[in-house]
Amino acid sequence: MITALANPQRFMALSRWLAPVLGVAAVVLGLVGLWLSFSAPEDYQQGDTIRIMFIHVPAAWMAMFVYACLAGSSLFGLVFRHSLADAAARAAAPLGAGFTFLALVTGSLWGKPMWGTWWVWDARLTSVLVLFLFYLGYIALQHAIEDETRASRACAILALVGAVNLPIVKFSVDWWNTLHQGSSVLRADGPAMPAVYLTPLLMMGLAYTLGFGALWLVRIRGEVWRRRAAVLQLRSAG
Repeated sequence: MITALANPQRFMALSRWLAPVLGVAAVVLGLVGLWLSFSAPEDYQQGDTIRIMFIHVPAAWMAMFVYACLAGSSLFGLVFRHSLADAAARAAAPLGAGFTFLALVTGSLWGKPMWGTWWVWDARLTSVLVLFLFYLGYIALQHAIEDETRASRACAILALVGAVNLPIVKFSVDWWNTLHQGSSVLRADGPAMPAVYLTPLLMMGLAYTLGFGALWLVRIRGEVWRRRAAVLQLRSAG
């Protein structure tokens, strides 16, 4: 399947209809998830601020997931020198940066009433900030080198180095003492939250994932068209 999609022609044919399907599904799930989120009762400790969770937690999940996609695409492009993999990595970076920024902002909004401060330099928050900086570094390096081949190679190496931070983000609350709570969903003994909160949270997580898929496909298509236009321009000039 992956080998088939690595063919640009097959990818363009598939993504042409798949992107809008994913986009519509993401909107529907997001609207239902938001409705369930605001219909859920207040938390006995956090009150209405619990509703920030439905925006913050999926954004934090996506910050890591998108970087994993970025690193995987970079590895594939670096090893096999495939232009579509490189296009996928380039397309993912701004989306991941957006999710990470949203996670940081909503985390601060949630942290102020819960912890009494907008920010603390604990392991989870600091590692997510480092993740955001890797995204920004990737984007900046991409635009700093004019030669696209050299830029792709340098960006791929940076992306793979940054992937070391992913397990740190994930297990930071287990490895160090932090204000940030541990996992409430992916636990060996099952989720630690009632269904009234878990259901909309999972729906929002799925909506975020499908939304990313739709936007990622659109951005990859745009990158493919940009490269094709550049090749035609060079041929015309030659």
